[in-house]
Amino acid sequence: MSDERSAEAVYVDIQELSIGMFVILELSWLQHPFTFNSFVVRTEEQLATIRSLGLTKVRIDPRRGMTRPSAQPEAASPAGPAAGPVAARDETSATIAAAKSWRIEQNRILRASMGAAERKAAKAATVLRDITKSIYSEPQRVVTSAGALVDEVTSALLGNSEVMIHLLNDHAAGEEVYYHSLNVTMLALLLGKAIQFDAEMLRMAGVAAIFHDIGKEEIPYRVRSKTEPLTRAETDFLRQHCAMGARLATQAGLPEAVVGAILQHHENIDGSGYPAGLAGDAITPVSRLVGVVNAYDNLCNPVDPAKALTPHEALSMMFAKRKGWYDPAMLGKLIHVLGVYPPGSIVRLSTGATAMVVSMNPARPLLPMLLVHDPAIPKEEAVILELEKQPDISISKAIRPATLTREVYEYLSPRKRMTYYFDDKGRPS
Repeated sequence: MSDERSAEAVYVDIQELSIGMFVILELSWLQHPFTFNSFVVRTEEQLATIRSLGLTKVRIDPRRGMTRPSAQPEAASPAGPAAGPVAARDETSATIAAAKSWRIEQNRILRASMGAAERKAAKAATVLRDITKSIYSEPQRVVTSAGALVDEVTSALLGNSEVMIHLLNDHAAGEEVYYHSLNVTMLALLLGKAIQFDAEMLRMAGVAAIFHDIGKEEIPYRVRSKTEPLTRAETDFLRQHCAMGARLATQAGLPEAVVGAILQHHENIDGSGYPAGLAGDAITPVSRLVGVVNAYDNLCNPVDPAKALTPHEALSMMFAKRKGWYDPAMLGKLIHVLGVYPPGSIVRLSTGATAMVVSMNPARPLLPMLLVHDPAIPKEEAVILELEKQPDISISKAIRPATLTREVYEYLSPRKRMTYYFDDKGRPS
């Protein structure tokens, strides 16, 4: 399943294969029980299974193995399956079929969970679209609607520790503003839970996240959607969205904590933010929380997609270059909640395979779920790998989507915009 490096094929007799060798099975994914077509043989059980596949020779990569063959291996075409007792071959085939059936069923369950999150997100985005369009004409109704959405999400979050954050598909152009508010709301609630906000503060954070950019509705679209650098006058005008939003929130009867967060979500702990240049504890906890998740999403999903950072790069920049802007405890917890490789990250695995992080559980941030590139498997049936169940496989590093070959890029389909939602049903057993 790895992106094989170009080299002359090297083969060893099946009986010479040993633990520590990096094996490349030149078989269909359905012809063996392993997750990958290529891997380091680590156990006697793996070794015995490979020998039971009916091959007389097997391809290895001496550069990636921990053990090299004692004799000079052959560089030749592999032999076909060895002849053997029919009963033994039938038993092996049955074992392989059972293993693959189990993996296919696990993939089906995981895809169903991701699909459920997609549908929930679409429903929530519809609510946010209505809120944005009706805040002036029906303020009381949309405030009630926002509260109901936050209550639904909060109830699910507080009632289940097995929350999965899923990466969603790209959405239609023009929907960015709704999915930005949705992202900020989801991340604010997840972070608020992680830092142990009580139920009321968590609700205030969720509602503030929904309305945090509502003042931008009073900014001309040509200014807020401009991809070229803003003029000084345009920058000053855009920054007024905080005060405009706070005024609108007050008129709609939103709580003081929500109004404060709308006004302060661009203030920085070191006093370098706006509109008032507040610092430290002068910025409310809800404002600090909404501010840090808003900053993260803006780095991943800027107005100009060409300037987007990968999730891994965004967290790295926030920690390394802008650490003084954010509440340190909240930034640290956000990194923990999203993991070192947040959903949407493109990564290289220890096996050499390329994958995209598609889901993760904040309780186990270093063990996300991955969509793995394998040219032997159709894209629509691509393997979803749970690192928690693969102790011998790890992520080696994050890589930029632009460095992928065209084939791998089209297979993984990296998201142009990062959008998240969660599923509260946990993982399949």
